Amino acid sequence: MVVFSSVHAHSDSPLNPVFYQYDPLVQPALLRHEIVSSPESQKTIASARFAGARILAGQDDRLLVVVGPCSIHSTEQALQYARLLKEKLPSWGNLLIVMRAYLFMALTVGTQKPRTTVGWKGLINDPDIDGSFKINKGLRLARQLLCDLTHLGIPVGSELLDTISPQYIADLISWGAIGARTTESQLHRELASGVSFPIGFKNGTDGSVTVAVDAMRSSSNPHAFMGVTEQGLAAIVKTRGNQDVHVILRGGTKGPNYAAEHVKAASSAILKARPSHHPSVMIDCSHGNSQKNHNNQPKVVDDICEQLRAGDKSITGVMIESHINAGRQDVPPEGPGALKHGISITDACVDWNVTVEMLDRLNEAVKARRDVLIEASLKKPAAFHNALSS
Repeated sequence: MVVFSSVHAHSDSPLNPVFYQYDPLVQPALLRHEIVSSPESQKTIASARFAGARILAGQDDRLLVVVGPCSIHSTEQALQYARLLKEKLPSWGNLLIVMRAYLFMALTVGTQKPRTTVGWKGLINDPDIDGSFKINKGLRLARQLLCDLTHLGIPVGSELLDTISPQYIADLISWGAIGARTTESQLHRELASGVSFPIGFKNGTDGSVTVAVDAMRSSSNPHAFMGVTEQGLAAIVKTRGNQDVHVILRGGTKGPNYAAEHVKAASSAILKARPSHHPSVMIDCSHGNSQKNHNNQPKVVDDICEQLRAGDKSITGVMIESHINAGRQDVPPEGPGALKHGISITDACVDWNVTVEMLDRLNEAVKARRDVLIEASLKKPAAFHNALSS
């Protein structure tokens, strides 16, 4: 166990009156040494990264499904959810299941999650859900949880919200996302260019796909930027670019964008920007596409299934917000100890039973797509022969 001094560095500078304190932060290398991933975890992570990249490249016809709680506030409940997933994996051979393990959030009063409003900032920033911001504790909890989940055989995906925390947990992640409010951020595009796993960019909050496509193109190129090393030292970071990037359609202020015409428009924009790559599109069934009503997520899945059965090849992934129990809850006045079991404290989620029904339908739809495409490919030689004979 690494122990840190509780000494605080204060600043009373009149040039910076709003800043008042530094607290020591554990070095990434020390935390990685303290909480080590098992060989089973490393196999889970590497296998999912490889398979996810192949799916996004159009080389594997399965569907990448990122499913799980909007945010994790209880490691115990996260593991319970993962065990439910683990039990069902044999039934979903046409899906690559990656569990949502979102460790940064911002809970707002009256709405769910804009980063512009102060609220609960997630397991890493505020693990006790009381405003104490015990970030070192949160980092340990988060890293241990990701080790436990992957050791169980469940790969994880997470949103990247800053440029420092990935040094603590990126080695445990198999898929990542850049959110709608940060897709335009140069820092996040630079960060995405240097991670070793596939990463998706959400369309803008207004529904614009252009910013996500621009982000893909930017992050697929090399970058040099300021960051920190595993030893916690400031450094110039140089990356080679990440080719395993894709767009996430999540809807926006102008309405949902999961229909066939939206997918076609997005794939066309991707092809124009990256003509030598597969036009890979993931659809977020929540957020703007569900019009912030978790009960609409199954309707989005039904539409996706229709597109898959029709043979659409550009849909390579789906994102679903799901928990043990349905809905959402606020932290009660009595504190987090009074929270109900298995219910989100950020965005509302569908429950486990509905999740199983949704994934069953997706699994069958992927099989139907495969059959359609095989049948179409078998007809091509005959058409070619007929053309020669005419």
